[in-house]
Amino acid sequence: MFRKLYNWVLGWADTKYGVPALAIVSFAESSFFPIPPDPLLMALSLGKPKKAFRYAFVCSAMSVLGGIAGYFIGWALWDLLSGFFFTYVFSPEVFEYVGEQYKQNAFLTILGAAITPIPFKVFTVTAGVFHISFLYLIIASVIGRSARFFIEAGLIYFFGEKIRNFIDKYFNLLLTLFFVLIVLAVVIIKLLLKN
Repeated sequence: MFRKLYNWVLGWADTKYGVPALAIVSFAESSFFPIPPDPLLMALSLGKPKKAFRYAFVCSAMSVLGGIAGYFIGWALWDLLSGFFFTYVFSPEVFEYVGEQYKQNAFLTILGAAITPIPFKVFTVTAGVFHISFLYLIIASVIGRSARFFIEAGLIYFFGEKIRNFIDKYFNLLLTLFFVLIVLAVVIIKLLLKN
């Protein structure tokens, strides 16, 4: 089923509806849809590299708006929709695990999910359920989602088709390393401010 959805999403790249499809997928993936927008973003960017940053902006903006929708699903509709989410989106164990992560550092938890390949919807919905600061959600989403999608667009803009295999093979690792560097920078800044 996921493979069919993936191919269906990717199929929009070759149509005149590629950008609206990118916007819809970016929005939906941040709240309930299982397929991330990255493959469609990369396909559109490879087709028109000069528009890669425009596509990244659409992807980032709609993903943040989708994250807001996910937050309000968790905040206002959780009692009504929890059965759907536990059946089709994430398990109760993942739900509890994310809640524990929020107790450690809610901002970095959301930022990590926004940058890395971890399903972002899990964190936007649970942020609403656990009443995490809405401002944290917005700031972490804008930083994380923009970093992720603009890195992809930048690689394609500057390196074109030859970077495609590299992205497919190593992108998850690169995003994870990027997030680790951000966490280290935050820790170092906090240590410097204490002294």
